[in-house]
Amino acid sequence: MRMTQLSLFLSIPALGSMLACSGGGSTGATPPPVQTVTDLYVTGYEFNGTYYVAKVWKNGVPTSLTDGTRTAVGLSVAVSGSDVYVAGYENSSATGLGVAKIWKNGVATALTDGTKAAAAYSVTVVGSDIYSGGYERSGGSGTPYKAIAWKNGATTFATDGSNDASAYGATATGTNQYLTGYESNGTFAVAKVWKDGVPSSLTNGNHQAYGYTVFVSGNDVYVAGQELDNPSFYVAKIWKNGVATALTDGTKYGLAWGVTVSGNDVYASGQEGNTAGKRVAKVWKNGVATSLTDGSNNASAYSMGVSGSDVYTVGYESNGTKDVAKVWKNGIATSLTNGANNAYIEGLFIHVH
Repeated sequence: MRMTQLSLFLSIPALGSMLACSGGGSTGATPPPVQTVTDLYVTGYEFNGTYYVAKVWKNGVPTSLTDGTRTAVGLSVAVSGSDVYVAGYENSSATGLGVAKIWKNGVATALTDGTKAAAAYSVTVVGSDIYSGGYERSGGSGTPYKAIAWKNGATTFATDGSNDASAYGATATGTNQYLTGYESNGTFAVAKVWKDGVPSSLTNGNHQAYGYTVFVSGNDVYVAGQELDNPSFYVAKIWKNGVATALTDGTKYGLAWGVTVSGNDVYASGQEGNTAGKRVAKVWKNGVATSLTDGSNNASAYSMGVSGSDVYTVGYESNGTKDVAKVWKNGIATSLTNGANNAYIEGLFIHVH
């Protein structure tokens, strides 16, 4: 599942001012305008013919995080100063099971030991602290998954493992850590938000439902996800402080992967089926949908972010035979891979400095 968290870091150089006095008057020099640079970091994975390779792209230029000798994926990216963090997983060479990992500037730190399947779905940096969320099996094959939160590599919260659970999205503000995902009630997956380990259910447990991304704006907590409101199709939804808004009408498959807030505007990214049975990548602004793809081939928009008047979305679109990793800026697509092998972009981070 996909998730991601957008943060903006703006570093403004000190502006000197000069005051000269002459004959009882003063003149002040006009400071030069502030110059900023916007770098777009995205993460995902590309097939090398045998395995998926975890990668991070800076302004479209890829860097491999793994050597391609076993499957690995990048799922979320964050930048703090000159440091680039990626969350994901890499299969263990010993067990073949996924090991949840954080890469800092390309150097991996394992969050789990590889004896149980695990993945880190998200990463957020607050000051010197690194927060992540994901899952790990409670035991061997077939045992329930546990939703897990990590801070600086240490587990801060985990479900008890009595029922399946996973944290697909995570963020932190101040000292508070938020997760979203699901926990089964024994029959259905219940979409949930955890704040510092305390759960709140977003759904009543009578239908399958999942939260994929959590975004905090002031006192408001937004979650993007989906719920199976009718027997046939999932409905893409956003929950604000636990109150749901449907983005699709339930007549076709719907899914909201990402959510972000800019000013008074709420954006979501995801997909909706069409009458031809294809998945169409979409962005919603305040509930109004815009298609990023024409529906002739399958596509999905996983994560998104907003910087000023620019809206960035990442995901993939099929070329008819292979899935191509893509970035959309204000609806205009740029391919990051050549379409020879399947590739996907899962997370993004807009670094303004």
